[in-house]
Amino acid sequence: MTSGTNSATADWALPAPGGGGPGQNSNGVWRKIALWWAEFSLQTKLLAIATLVVSLMMTGITFLALNGIQRNAVMNDTRYARDLGLLLAGNVTELVAKEQDRELANVAEKFWRSSRSVRYIFFADPEGVIYLGIPISATPTENDGELRLNRRLELPDELRRRPQNPLVRQHLTPQGRITDVFVPLIRSGTYYGVVGLGVNPNETALASAALTREVTVAVFISIWVLVILGAVFNALTITRPVKELLRGVRSIASGNFQARIELPVGGELGELLSGFNAMASQLEAYDEANIEELTAAQVKQQSLIATMADGAILLDAEGRIVLANPTARRLFRWEGRNLEGQELVEELPDLLAIEVHAPLDALLLSGADSEDLRCNVGDPPRTLRIVMQAVRDASGESLKGIAVTVQDLTREVELNAAQSRFISNVSHELRTPLFNIKSYVETLYDMGDQLSDDEKQEFLGVANAETDRLTRLVNDVLDLSRLESGRAVQFEAMSLGPAMEQTLRTYRLNADEKQVKLLLDVSPELPEILGNWDLLLQVLDNLVGNALKFSRAGGVLALRAYPWPDSCRFEPSEADQNEGPTCTLTSPLPRLRVEVADTGCGISGPDQERIFDRFFRVENAVHTEVGTGLGLSIVRGILEKHGTQVQMASEIDIGTTFWFDLPLKEADTDELQLQAERRSKIDQLV
Repeated sequence: MTSGTNSATADWALPAPGGGGPGQNSNGVWRKIALWWAEFSLQTKLLAIATLVVSLMMTGITFLALNGIQRNAVMNDTRYARDLGLLLAGNVTELVAKEQDRELANVAEKFWRSSRSVRYIFFADPEGVIYLGIPISATPTENDGELRLNRRLELPDELRRRPQNPLVRQHLTPQGRITDVFVPLIRSGTYYGVVGLGVNPNETALASAALTREVTVAVFISIWVLVILGAVFNALTITRPVKELLRGVRSIASGNFQARIELPVGGELGELLSGFNAMASQLEAYDEANIEELTAAQVKQQSLIATMADGAILLDAEGRIVLANPTARRLFRWEGRNLEGQELVEELPDLLAIEVHAPLDALLLSGADSEDLRCNVGDPPRTLRIVMQAVRDASGESLKGIAVTVQDLTREVELNAAQSRFISNVSHELRTPLFNIKSYVETLYDMGDQLSDDEKQEFLGVANAETDRLTRLVNDVLDLSRLESGRAVQFEAMSLGPAMEQTLRTYRLNADEKQVKLLLDVSPELPEILGNWDLLLQVLDNLVGNALKFSRAGGVLALRAYPWPDSCRFEPSEADQNEGPTCTLTSPLPRLRVEVADTGCGISGPDQERIFDRFFRVENAVHTEVGTGLGLSIVRGILEKHGTQVQMASEIDIGTTFWFDLPLKEADTDELQLQAERRSKIDQLV
């Protein structure tokens, strides 16, 4: 051996080839690769990936097979080397024990020459000093003349304890890989050293492994050549039509139905492109035929929602506002605001948002179908009914949105309250005279013999007065009912002077009793008017009687009538339905103004706002006068039938004046009737 002390140690580790790290432009390189990869079609990408997978699988299989062959070759070399070592050890152990070095050298040389696979043979004593080697040799020393080599071999101590299991290992040399075998020499339990052999690998196995590697490389290269050829063919024949088709589909998806593909391609691809062009033509025709119809339907739907009397709000599946009609905007004071995409609860007033939050969450999260709630909002407060209905898909599982309907029930609530007050007041007004009549009549019936004639006369007088009071109340209620029934009123030409004189004659005695002076200020040439005699007489009677009731001793009550050229008349407008009746000043229309003025106690501001309500009586605060509280309500209803409205002005401790305007005889009767009907409809709406 030529390698010294460590020459028998196998060299197993070889440094792996170093790989360079990512450069400074690695991101740019990867970006270029990504862009380059994006240029290929899906089919090309799939083909490349499939080819890569197949080639890697075949390469892996070949690699595994090659490793198996190499492992088998190594195992065979190992067994062969071990058997040679055991064979040689068995033949030379006796010679070593007897220290017959020349015979040992002859046997070793013959053994080395007889086998071409044995590269070298050497012998070491128990201390590991090599004293003989083939083909290495040395001259005898001067002392003993024996063949000795000054080499030392370090082997595991446990090698001598297992002579049947020699040490076998491999190492690389410039001439290739060599298998080293170390066999201990033991005879009769005595350890005489070790014999070592170097065995060349099996050349047939090496040739087979080399052939396998060459075949693997050839297969891998062939597959990728086919892939490249397939990609070129695909790019020339398939990729371009597919890309054009993809661009056309994207154009159709974006709404451009004029997209067409013109490529001279035959076969199935040509049929596919022709079918695409035909489909695009049909879609374009369908779009042109239906766009106007869809637009008209959308306009109708928006108009319907915009003109709804109730508020309408459409929410998406997240509770955000999609649409709100003008009524809803007016109810919540959203005019001029962009609400699309805003959360509903964030746009509502704080108190209302708290009430709406729980029902809205029940629809959005709990899967409820509808929610209904009433609440008050605004100042003055409005009573609103909010109905929320979930809008789901055909399966009923997925929530698409929520339809919210807002109804303003303020007028309905007020009417219900007014109806309750009306019934309560009528019941109260009827109960008092009936109780008095019942009491006095029952007393006369039970104690008629015990009462004097004066007492009987007094009881009958009270019963008669209460009966008159009850009759007036019933008549007032009936009059008010007839006025509100919408029954047509017949108008005729009449002079209002006699009706005013008759009214003052009726109250002359009462005025003298209260020391109130009655004045009639009417021109002898007073023009005739169009009206209903009985109804206007009732108006004058109620106004004069009401004024006389609140006049003080020494006061004056005046009744006037005179032409008024710039009177205002009722003209219904869009605002009437939402904001109440309006008196619109129009072109001069000759009319007759009638005034009833007194110098009584006057009416306070809060009472003036309610003076025409049913059963409202100013005297309720002091309980000094009696009455049904329906007189001024009847006056208002009658004058509305005549197309006008009663007005008033009053100051505390100064007096009160009521006035109204009536159409003259020259006015169109049909127009007057139409105005009365319009005013009645407006009153019903309000």
